[in-house]
Amino acid sequence: MESLPELPHVVQLPDGTHTYSNQLPATYQPAAPQVVHVHQAPPDRTVARLALGSGVGAGAVAAGVYFGPLLVGALTAIAANLALLAFLAVAMAWGVVTVVKTVGGTHGKAAAKTVARTRRGRRR
Repeated sequence: MESLPELPHVVQLPDGTHTYSNQLPATYQPAAPQVVHVHQAPPDRTVARLALGSGVGAGAVAAGVYFGPLLVGALTAIAANLALLAFLAVAMAWGVVTVVKTVGGTHGKAAAKTVARTRRGRRR
């Protein structure tokens, strides 16, 4: 059994025009493959292909592709803000307790003991 001849494929010339590979001009030099870095690579479309194959509309897929990373970014920013606020609240509470204990003398120590006793009572 003989193999079939290779069919010509479409090639884009440097001037932007297209021609078949069997009709290339004599001066044509095929370009070296372009190196694509990771940050320049097109996004992976696997999820979009699966969604379209399962019957989800193209609009829903486009919305997921667009709003998915946007939602992740927004949630990350919110989480970072909440973490910073929690850290500030802990630092300020520690500062207030330290100042009350230091400056308050006997009254400050009594207040700290009352707060500690109240905390222990709530945990039971």
